[in-house]
Amino acid sequence: MSGFFITLEGIDSCGKTTQARRLVSYLRRKGYPVMLLREPGGNRVAERIRKVLLSRKSSGMTALTELLLYEAARSQLTETIILPALKQGQVVVCDRYADSSLAYQGYGRGLSIRMIDQLNQTATFGLSPDLTIILDVPVSVSAKRTRRQGRKKDRLEGENTGFHRRIRQGFLKIAKTNRRRIQVVDGTGDILKTWQKVKKVVDAFLQKPKS
Repeated sequence: MSGFFITLEGIDSCGKTTQARRLVSYLRRKGYPVMLLREPGGNRVAERIRKVLLSRKSSGMTALTELLLYEAARSQLTETIILPALKQGQVVVCDRYADSSLAYQGYGRGLSIRMIDQLNQTATFGLSPDLTIILDVPVSVSAKRTRRQGRKKDRLEGENTGFHRRIRQGFLKIAKTNRRRIQVVDGTGDILKTWQKVKKVVDAFLQKPKS
């Protein structure tokens, strides 16, 4: 049983973390050895970088510094956790990966897409997910869900509405240029309805013959 790599993407409060957990449970029931990770984070060094990135105390951080910290965390996670797991035949499910840098720091912050592509290539050691699922919700739905959760927004969640709209449109543009790898799923329904859509995408992926 060969390993493969699935990522879930989308704007904040789109439901990807919940769906990632459901996906891991589903794959385990089907007999796959599965590992669930998140980005930024996933190991001790990357989790420390995550705290700096998301802390409101980092409000003066420049867009380029933000990008480079994300890439540093990604490199650490990929080299020490993801690549070894895939070589061992495990399935890796990751809550965010390189597409988030294109959406957030590229389309959201306005940094060069070409530069981010190059940095992503370096930080991932050329690794690309076998399947990426983008959970798409309007920014208004995202904001409503965040308020309903009653938690304090992190540094990125606290950005203005325009920033989050650019990110959403960025994810949709990324999907259009990567149709073989990326599937967009409507995430506006409840958890179960969204899961049925995610499951359908994953089942179709699992049925494809491995090249």
